[in-house]
Amino acid sequence: MNIKKAYNYFYYKIYKSIEYTSGQSDGRTIANFKTGLVIIFLEIIFFAALFIYYNIYISKDSSIVGTELQWITMVILLVLIDYFIFYNSSIKWKEIFIKFDQLPKKKNNLGSWIVFLTVISLIGNLIFSFYCLDRKAKKDQVGPYAPEIVAKKRRGDSLRKAQQVEKLKYIYGEENKK
Repeated sequence: MNIKKAYNYFYYKIYKSIEYTSGQSDGRTIANFKTGLVIIFLEIIFFAALFIYYNIYISKDSSIVGTELQWITMVILLVLIDYFIFYNSSIKWKEIFIKFDQLPKKKNNLGSWIVFLTVISLIGNLIFSFYCLDRKAKKDQVGPYAPEIVAKKRRGDSLRKAQQVEKLKYIYGEENKK
């Protein structure tokens, strides 16, 4: 299966699941729009994880988030790509759906599981990339693990603990026994 066919099938399964969950409500009429949003969201998750891995393993000095302009450009590019693949002509995606509707039920169920596992793995991959980023921050002592932030937190914790001890002494009358 080539990449374009797999991408079309992925879109088809997301569309069918949104159409099914929308049921009889008016949400069914804008299932195309919802599917496009889901696809773009999953693409952003994929690229965000890639940017994080790039920062951790390849370029130690690059910014993870980049600039707002880079993210806006990426989103616009993804929207344009999806538009030209699916929405450029209304006949195109309908033909794709007719072709995939004719698949045998067993093959379609297998495809549903593959799409479901792909979505779960994309989300899990993003979570794991944040975990790796946190470990890198601990190792490099940056961000919330910077020495000055840790020292400030420890001072605040010790001050709070001393105040709690004083309150307990007051509650149990330890101050008057001296």
